[in-house]
Amino acid sequence: MASIFTRIVQGEIPAWKVAETENCLAFLDIHPLAKGHLLAIPKKEVDVLYHLEPQIYDELLEFTRKLALALDKMSEAKRIGMAVIGLEVPHAHIHLVPINGIYDIDFSKPKLSFSAEEFEKIASEIREAYLSL
Repeated sequence: MASIFTRIVQGEIPAWKVAETENCLAFLDIHPLAKGHLLAIPKKEVDVLYHLEPQIYDELLEFTRKLALALDKMSEAKRIGMAVIGLEVPHAHIHLVPINGIYDIDFSKPKLSFSAEEFEKIASEIREAYLSL
């Protein structure tokens, strides 16, 4: 059965998409640690990040670099944290989280909640910053 992320790629499940390339997709995490918390994924369903083909792996990392620059541009956070955990969804993914300290990227802390309108506004701001790079 396809992962939830594959179903997002295929358009079966909606997401607040921020950026897309031929092989990668970025969208807002629906259970964010911070405003602007993104997930960057390869469109190809591979469970473990380092099992990706080298070309797709490199493309995904460059994609996340550009996304981090966009987040940095629109966020007031000191840094953009990056985490690869990969236990909850069997589809390689990278978390990009605006942070001011190490606790800000602690996945055991309570998640934020936004309305659909707020999610769309956040996605739009990041998308604009990404496209301006």
